[in-house]
Amino acid sequence: MTSLKQFIKTFDSKNHNWDNLPEGFPNCNLDDLSSEEILQFNIIKTFWEIDNPPTAKSRTRVWKSPQAYKFLVHWSNLVLLRILIRKVTVSLPQSEYRLKNQSNDASRSAVSTLEEGWKRPTTKEYLDFLGFTQGSLEEIKGDTERMLQDDFIKSIPDSKLADLGIDLKEWNDWAKNPANSSKLLSFPLKSSKYRILKEIRGEDITYEMLIELCNKTDFLLRKLVESLEKKLNSERKGYQVEQARIRGKIRGN
Repeated sequence: MTSLKQFIKTFDSKNHNWDNLPEGFPNCNLDDLSSEEILQFNIIKTFWEIDNPPTAKSRTRVWKSPQAYKFLVHWSNLVLLRILIRKVTVSLPQSEYRLKNQSNDASRSAVSTLEEGWKRPTTKEYLDFLGFTQGSLEEIKGDTERMLQDDFIKSIPDSKLADLGIDLKEWNDWAKNPANSSKLLSFPLKSSKYRILKEIRGEDITYEMLIELCNKTDFLLRKLVESLEKKLNSERKGYQVEQARIRGKIRGN
């Protein structure tokens, strides 16, 4: 390992090499350095700060629970949408296997990309995965419209999720409860026809119900993206200010 004095002496300010750093760098013990060497060390340290900027991390999405995404209404809505899509597609003709697979894959992908994006360390990465989720949601809407066009799902104007006994607020509370993770299909309904979510039949799910859930979730995702974009801009401005401070420090030296 290079000694601190040797490192300062041989450092090339035009071609920075950080491969063989002295012990403890950049928090080195400067007691044995002359005032001139301390000045040179501070200049080198400033170059280090510029070449190795800290990555801006998202702080607003940090939860103690590793599965804190389950507290998002966006997530529980997408989980419900996946369940309903599977109920609808189970009765599709065998010849429509591509539509069935694509619809189920899109609904599963919408959930899984939101979950993966939640664990990403930066706001930008989280936004990227939210974009994938929005893309999958748009694909679900398109498949739902095609199922209506091909008469695989019925349309009842003004029909809504509440007609199945599904209260979204109560569903969100149910889905985020860890005790219910393995029994989502046991969600109790406010319906005279069905007692729990598992009993709902695909033929009773209308085009309007699926679009209602898609539109409400899409609105929530757009609001989340808008909020995160503002946060990302704030992080970028903070980073730019810090870089300007460091450059000013170099010019001062």
